[in-house]
Amino acid sequence: MLKPLVDPEYLKEIEKARRDLRALIFNKKCAPIMLRLAWHSAGTYDVKTKTGGPYGSIRNEQELNHAANMGLKIAVDLCEEVKAKHPKISYADLYQLAGVVAVEVTGGPTIDFTPGRKDSLESPPEGRLPDAKQGASHLREVFYRMGLNDRDIVALSGGHTLGKAHKERSGFEGQWTREPLKFDNSYFVELLKADSKDLLKLPSDKALVEDPAFRVYVELYAKDEDAFFRDYASSHKKLSELGFIPNNGSILVKGAIGFAIASTVVIIGYLLELSRKTN
Repeated sequence: MLKPLVDPEYLKEIEKARRDLRALIFNKKCAPIMLRLAWHSAGTYDVKTKTGGPYGSIRNEQELNHAANMGLKIAVDLCEEVKAKHPKISYADLYQLAGVVAVEVTGGPTIDFTPGRKDSLESPPEGRLPDAKQGASHLREVFYRMGLNDRDIVALSGGHTLGKAHKERSGFEGQWTREPLKFDNSYFVELLKADSKDLLKLPSDKALVEDPAFRVYVELYAKDEDAFFRDYASSHKKLSELGFIPNNGSILVKGAIGFAIASTVVIIGYLLELSRKTN
């Protein structure tokens, strides 16, 4: 028996929410914190215990108050504006869609988005997110626990091209790049410069240059933005789907064209299933 297909009406709501998120993120200039919300929601996943991950639990007061999540209530509250207009959409999907749109609105790559995540109220224990004060071994411990690899670590770190650190949230102050609302490969370009002392370089940033295996990717992405965009889109999708097993009817959605394709596949799937039952 086939698993339930994604509701075509739900896909319509996803596309409407995408449009509303574009407008919200553009007008509020909140792409960095929306991306951080998506990352921190997903990055708690433990591949061994199958706990944590991108299932909306970050909205819980307990998890929102974890030290690594300081300031993210701003993003959660902003998402409530969209949630109120599209109550059918799960928080889990909404937060991950917000991250995808944040990258898109600031000039980054298009990231395939597969809807269908279910909300959870069960928060993981504190301490699963990366600590910027630590180095390469810590990064590997955290990201390998999620089921990600070295390429993912470096590519996702490139997301620091957006935004800046705030003293009251992380203990650090400053921005990583000269245009913190533009998604490009400048994070890596600046990492390799010895004279960019006016820009932020955390211990976790420096580890990417000092570790030989990480540095290979830093150098690649600094000289080839297309390679960075390609790998970032792949790694971001992996992060946003940790522990998520789409139903047979969950479909990649890319804008209006994606919705049209998705709807067609859903209808065909339904007709095939109906045919099996009647024959």
